Amino acid sequence: MSDIQKQIEVERDEARAVCDIQGATSPECAAAWDAVEELQAEASHQRSVKPKNSFEKYCDDNPDAAECRIYDE
Repeated sequence: MSDIQKQIEVERDEARAVCDIQGATSPECAAAWDAVEELQAEASHQRSVKPKNSFEKYCDDNPDAAECRIYDE
């Protein structure tokens, strides 16, 4: 399991504990679940980022190479 997934599980357990103690409608409970949602959104964002192919990596390292030039029309 990745680090962010582990962190989500930890935050989820903490949110459940806070809500059990403070009450499901407390501001502390809402804040705890907001933290879980933010981590889940970050995990989703990381999954959606497309890895670069070899050519893109080459152009990142050699932006002045002829095959990497971009021309405006």
